[in-house]
Amino acid sequence: MRQDDAEVIALGALAWLAQAELLDTFQSATGADRETIRGAAADPDFLGAVLDFVLLNDDWVQGVCTAQSLPFDRLLQARTALPGGQLPHWT
Repeated sequence: MRQDDAEVIALGALAWLAQAELLDTFQSATGADRETIRGAAADPDFLGAVLDFVLLNDDWVQGVCTAQSLPFDRLLQARTALPGGQLPHWT
């Protein structure tokens, strides 16, 4: 997946968080206020953090993917395409 495609998915996840009334939970977990979120929405590192947060909960993953008509594994694919999302290979 290309990084720009992953960024679009992450922006959709951020919008879903706001619609699902989870933005306050995201803010509590990250320490980001609404102004910071607006300013960082174009930052690939921040978008990676958005996906990291959503990936913590299967119901959230399903909600984001359903809202964007994506297969459930697409969020992890998007996360790996953003900075800091490369999975370590232990073998």
